[in-house]
Amino acid sequence: MKTGCEDKRGSKVGSRELPVLGNGEASMITVRNSKAGKIRAIVLIALNAAMIAHIVQWLATGRTISPVEPSETMQTLQQGAVNAGFIFFSVAILATLVFGRFVCGWACHLVALQDLCGWMLKKLGLKPRPFRSRLLIWVPLLVALYMFVWPTVNRYLVKPPNEPVIPEFTNHLIVSDYWATFPPIAVAIPFLFVCGFMTVYFLGQKGFCTYACPYGGFFGIAEKLAPGRIRVTDACNQCGHCTAVCTSNVLVHAEVRDHGAVVDPGCMKCLDCVSVCPNDALYFGFGKPSIATGKPAARNYSLSWPEEILAAIVFALSLFAVWDVYQLVPMLMALGIATVSTFVFIKSLKLFRSPDSTFYRYQLRSGRRLKPAGWIFIGFSIVWLALNAHSGFIRYNEREGARAFESIRIPDELALAHPNPKPWLGATDRKNIAEGKRHFDLAMKYGLFTNNFALSKLAWIDYLNGDTDRALEMLSRSAAVQSGSGRAISLYYSGAIRNRTGKFDLALTDLNTALTERPDLVVVREEQGEALWNLGRREEADAAWKEALRESPQLVLANLFLAGSAASRGESVTAQSYEDQAERITPRDPFFNWMLGLRLQNVGMNALADKRFKRAIEINPGFRMNRTYEAGK
Repeated sequence: MKTGCEDKRGSKVGSRELPVLGNGEASMITVRNSKAGKIRAIVLIALNAAMIAHIVQWLATGRTISPVEPSETMQTLQQGAVNAGFIFFSVAILATLVFGRFVCGWACHLVALQDLCGWMLKKLGLKPRPFRSRLLIWVPLLVALYMFVWPTVNRYLVKPPNEPVIPEFTNHLIVSDYWATFPPIAVAIPFLFVCGFMTVYFLGQKGFCTYACPYGGFFGIAEKLAPGRIRVTDACNQCGHCTAVCTSNVLVHAEVRDHGAVVDPGCMKCLDCVSVCPNDALYFGFGKPSIATGKPAARNYSLSWPEEILAAIVFALSLFAVWDVYQLVPMLMALGIATVSTFVFIKSLKLFRSPDSTFYRYQLRSGRRLKPAGWIFIGFSIVWLALNAHSGFIRYNEREGARAFESIRIPDELALAHPNPKPWLGATDRKNIAEGKRHFDLAMKYGLFTNNFALSKLAWIDYLNGDTDRALEMLSRSAAVQSGSGRAISLYYSGAIRNRTGKFDLALTDLNTALTERPDLVVVREEQGEALWNLGRREEADAAWKEALRESPQLVLANLFLAGSAASRGESVTAQSYEDQAERITPRDPFFNWMLGLRLQNVGMNALADKRFKRAIEINPGFRMNRTYEAGK
């Protein structure tokens, strides 16, 4: 059956199903191919090529423009770092306030990926159908508020009295650590697959944009205020070609009929509808914004209200189960996974409740009997949802382990001052250590991947628990999978522990490597000097301590080490000078002084160590009766 619409321009046409005409039954109509779609495809391909060129330029030169990615705006709001992402996002919102959501349709790499997936599915004879939800449509705005508004509100609520709400702006337009805020490549690839392909397959052509994209949350609001939108002339005869080609799932024919313009905030100005209109009735123009025009056309939703509430619960559970699991899954990927999990769960539920069910052209259930395709869908659902549940179990244990770790109150310096830190631990610390160890061990035992960022936390817990060998093993694994500061800190702790256990050669190797990663880490130089001193390389030890003081003159321990070194050579004046400097900057704290005494004992500077022990007791006379003192003795 053909419609009464004729193609005035003689453009190439093709057959499409359009289920919006007549009584709602599908008809085969002739709809020309969109010229705008081809142009947009070229633009989006060029956009991705530019992104690749940007990365290549950074890899080749080591410095480049900061990522042109809206999420970088979080760095501006939280740290005052003005970057290319902040500028792009600001300009994009301002442009949307005037022209509508052109940026979404013509300048988003994820839209390009979704369009590619939609095109590939259609080549396979599968047309993605939109999943329509009343509640989940609010997710992008809520996430946008969390990302871009909450940090400022929270800063206002908890900031010190003299600290500004908006941090001081600094220039971060050119950076050397381009990938610092992005997930590793091993995560980026599945991220693109989930958010670019799976969301389209299960939720429709713009599934991620509709239910997960936080930037779209703000663009959708700006779109309502924009005077620029798709408008209609009297030549429109409601043929429905426009709705048939809209990849944003907008009921274009109904909206231009009711309002004279497209008012749905999901319209991304792809211009396919304008391009295929056989009567040239649609155009982009300016006039009243949609907020003053009317509501989007009424549509049928995929879920009843009880199902909507259940879907929202499933979405929230899935999101919090996978978000940051293994400290790998970024929020946007978690949102994409949660949308797929919601669809899969609801579809599976309906599959058992309905006598007949289909998915694309596949019959899942007929006459209350599951078909082979239905069994395959159920099998996929079980595996997918089981992985969500497993991630939730791992994420819970990782979070609880991290909470227990953060609750340990013993200072690192005090714990590292003695080979056996257990006597320094109070009842609360012992409880947190046991809890942290239990949860981290469970996450590592049953996890599908290793949380590399948790290795150093578990190492510290093992050390405090008296398991030095396992602590060193965890630190070694942590250093092997990290770089920069993370690697340097793991090696520093490893070197410090080896120093306390008399493995000075191994300690020196760790500490030297740490300094290649972070030459400015002065505590490493203090430990380096201690290892050299115990190996009999005393001139090198002096050089390490002096270098530490050149970088940070307020180091109490380095001054005391140099005082002890000078005293061992009979240089009493020099020794007294270093000791006086240390005395001036030593805090009046018994534990700190006791820690200094223990560290001085470790290198055989017993006279200075005794002074620090006595000083601790002078500050707190009751300290002598503390088991801390007895442990030191």
